[in-house]
Amino acid sequence: MREFSRSPDVGRKRWTLLLAAGLACSGANTCPSVAQIRVGPSDAVATTPLHIEGHQFVLKGKPFQILSGELEYARIPRADWRDRLRKVRAMGLNTVTVYVFWNLHETRPGVFDFSGQNDVAEFLREAQKEGLYVVLRPGPYVCAEWDLGGYPAWLLKDSIAADSSKPSMLLRSSQPEYLAAARRWMLRLGEELAPLQASRGGPIIAVQVENEYGSFNVKEDRQQYLRQVLQMVRDAGFGESMLYTADGGEELPSGSIPGLLAAIDFGTGDELHEVPLLQTFQPNAPVFIAEYWDGWFDHWGEKHQVTNAAVQESELRTAIEKGYSISLYMVEGGTSFGWMNGANSDGDNYQPDVSSYDYDAPIDESGRPRAKYFAMRKILAEGTHQIPTPVPDSPPMMTLPGVQLNQSRSLWTNLPSGIRADSPLSMEQVGQGYGYILYRTTIAAETKTPLGDTALLKIDPLHSYARVYVDGRLAGTIDRRLGQTQLRVAAHAGQRLDLLVENSGRINFTTKIRGERAGILGDVRLDNQALHNWEIVPLPMGAPPVDGYTEATCTGACFYRGSLSVTSPGDTFLNTSSLSKGVVWVNGHLLGRFWNIGPMGSLYLPGAWLHSGSNDVTVLDLDGGSSPSLSADDHPTYLDPKEPPKSASKP
Repeated sequence: MREFSRSPDVGRKRWTLLLAAGLACSGANTCPSVAQIRVGPSDAVATTPLHIEGHQFVLKGKPFQILSGELEYARIPRADWRDRLRKVRAMGLNTVTVYVFWNLHETRPGVFDFSGQNDVAEFLREAQKEGLYVVLRPGPYVCAEWDLGGYPAWLLKDSIAADSSKPSMLLRSSQPEYLAAARRWMLRLGEELAPLQASRGGPIIAVQVENEYGSFNVKEDRQQYLRQVLQMVRDAGFGESMLYTADGGEELPSGSIPGLLAAIDFGTGDELHEVPLLQTFQPNAPVFIAEYWDGWFDHWGEKHQVTNAAVQESELRTAIEKGYSISLYMVEGGTSFGWMNGANSDGDNYQPDVSSYDYDAPIDESGRPRAKYFAMRKILAEGTHQIPTPVPDSPPMMTLPGVQLNQSRSLWTNLPSGIRADSPLSMEQVGQGYGYILYRTTIAAETKTPLGDTALLKIDPLHSYARVYVDGRLAGTIDRRLGQTQLRVAAHAGQRLDLLVENSGRINFTTKIRGERAGILGDVRLDNQALHNWEIVPLPMGAPPVDGYTEATCTGACFYRGSLSVTSPGDTFLNTSSLSKGVVWVNGHLLGRFWNIGPMGSLYLPGAWLHSGSNDVTVLDLDGGSSPSLSADDHPTYLDPKEPPKSASKP
């Protein structure tokens, strides 16, 4: 989905597109004309089960209105897939729209994982069992407020010869190296999912080509790139389904492919403006609203988003009455578990997303229908004249007493061995994708700093958050989110400098993704003198340490361990409002991040990841203290965002 600057209560106001309309077609950016893009019976591939006849879709010989909701297998525990799919069907929808996240499945070049939580084929089979068709969105780029828009971090490992700080791989381009990696991915995905197309008895009726490419502001040959992606999608076997592109109304000329259906994406309050743009651009085809944003997401340090349900319900009713096909983005948002949250940018700023992807969707993060779910269900029933299936019951949420985290160990205990380098290397350059990374050096004798005074430490660029330690003592933080690149520190020759850097989530939108490495991407300077001879320690933290814990008090960056006693497992929210900044694991599952700057003050804990008896809870808190605790609540907790510190040092 595209990123916009807006207030949460949009009403009828236009959303302001942060990327300028400089996407207008000129020069190499040759775009299809209205006449070229028209899709009708003569252009559509009528052999696909879903195809176009006039201004309507036809599926298996009968008129068909796509009534869909976006639901992501990666954001819902596998044990709960069936429950959520049943609730989608019970809402009155006939289809589910699904992104596929490349970075989850190809964690190393050529090594693929489609098992367990990553078994997307099983997710689609379960959708079919619940009476749902599937609109598939295989990427290779997906956006989705997901780290790097779903791209694997290893794509950015290699550097250009002239500047080691810049990756050589050019994402979303016709570069042969990029296309080879994307093609390998798409062909492998086709092995998993092409057999599940409706032409072969499966649920997939449509497949998206690329994703909102019209919003990608480049001066490259757009049609060449789009046709290369189209070809790899066909070569993967997905040509047996209806293929389409999707963009915002003003970006349709830049993101569409002649001969393919163009769909439109927009949000609350924009229907009256956006749909006519699509109808003008593509007059001889059905209207397909491929993403209708029925909510919004949260950034760290900003206000929690609540959207206008009344406007959403009105626009849904209008769409159904006019015969438009529509997909609600999202029907349930779920959770960006682990390190998978993305970040926004308008080109200059950096806004990391919280782990919760609740999205103010009809079904909340824990799988419970909201009031708007039932209102939309009624609208769907009235508009389609069909009685939906009963809504499955949701068991009560669980509330438990506080969890005392009585065992602890310092982050600095038994650090793994590091990598030696003259200058800092990014996470990707050392083969790391997510988590933290430690940069350690001793300030050389020839480094001139004023004795007894402070020196200016500068890290530029920093991606994305650093804790600065001098001889083991915390000297301060540098936060990309606040535009910071430097900090005054009391440091001089002979002292040890530690920079603990967090990948807070890679940007997932705009051309910024092309340089979105994590860690320290350039030199570290102290009073403008570059520091050298670094030890670099990757700390991916896919799992917490299992030994070295004691009953002694630990302060600073510490791991804490305790147990959650459960009689009968159920869904709950761990209240993290008493903690500072870090992550939480339960029974080995990384729930996500917490940060006391708000707006999230809790983490969703699925009951499917608990068992009767004692459950292991481990917390990493960068500002740990004595006797931290957690409570398990039957509701999420939201915090008022904290103001940035007045001492923030900006360039």
